[in-house]
Amino acid sequence: MKRYVIRFTLKQRIEHASAMTLFIVLALTGLPQKFFEASWAHAVIMALGGIEQVRWVHRAAGIAFTLFTAAHLGIISSLVVTGRAALSLVPTRQDFLDAIQQLRYYLGMTDRPARFDKFDYKQKFEYWGLVLGAVIVISTGFVLLFPVLATTYLPGEVVPASKLAHGNEGLMAFLVVIVWHIYNAHLNPDVFPFDSTIFTGRISVERLRHEHELEYERLKATEEPEG
Repeated sequence: MKRYVIRFTLKQRIEHASAMTLFIVLALTGLPQKFFEASWAHAVIMALGGIEQVRWVHRAAGIAFTLFTAAHLGIISSLVVTGRAALSLVPTRQDFLDAIQQLRYYLGMTDRPARFDKFDYKQKFEYWGLVLGAVIVISTGFVLLFPVLATTYLPGEVVPASKLAHGNEGLMAFLVVIVWHIYNAHLNPDVFPFDSTIFTGRISVERLRHEHELEYERLKATEEPEG
């Protein structure tokens, strides 16, 4: 019988589900606007009720994403400052060493893979990529939403620059999620065809030991895994 441990709390699972839902809505309503000349974009826009409806939904989802991001960063900062959370997602020198070690392992230069704690260097890259990307799309999105106000304090060139940055960052985020995140989280051979951990919060002891050996050793030293 497999044994499991809790890897993600209910709060973290809700945050992931919220971010995933908002991302899908923003991509579905944003990319057709960026590629409006393409036939597929026109079909999507018409299927969603027309361009005005698409713009309204995109803006509403953008505001919701802004509030979500602010709440997430605010809560995390508060937990870290008060000592109730560790800086487990902050990249360290060890992450660069782990990346080199893992690359050497993949190339057959060593038979010892890197040993990871709660989050490996790839997961940290994804997280901070999301945070930095969110800062870009949120700031440029507000410039596009309030161009007159923005140009009251900033040069007029900020509007077309924001339009370019907003669309390109949205496209890059979409490609990163499709190519990088979906593969690593669900399609790589270790978890194929689907990894339910972020939805159930549970991970098997065997997988934890294989993928996050340092975290496994720490948990084993403090408590017995739940059955």
